Amino acid sequence: MDELETHMGTLHADLGELKQRVKELLEENKRLSIENQQLRKLFKRETAFETIEEDLGETAAAASPDAFSARMPASVDQLAVGEGYDNLARLYYEGFHICNLYYGHLRTEGDCLFCLSFLNKD
Repeated sequence: MDELETHMGTLHADLGELKQRVKELLEENKRLSIENQQLRKLFKRETAFETIEEDLGETAAAASPDAFSARMPASVDQLAVGEGYDNLARLYYEGFHICNLYYGHLRTEGDCLFCLSFLNKD
């Protein structure tokens, strides 16, 4: 009976370690997904700038900045929204709450389900 109890304790400890590792992997996956999304937006913005410069010609782009800014794609304006989301994600990974219940408070007891549900919204 003692051997069985010892074995159950070991299994419980192993399960706790696996649970912690899965949580870490999920957090890393979310962070990398956010980073990947931002890099794609940046790449689209850079290719849009290059296309506009090619269309207007480098001298025309330098001579008429109003024409250059008028032809900016709408997705560049949406970049600011993604930056705000990234800032909140960064705050969360630095150990602060981003949910409306405890915003700005230090997370002392691990993950917050409210914060994680906010980060998982697409």
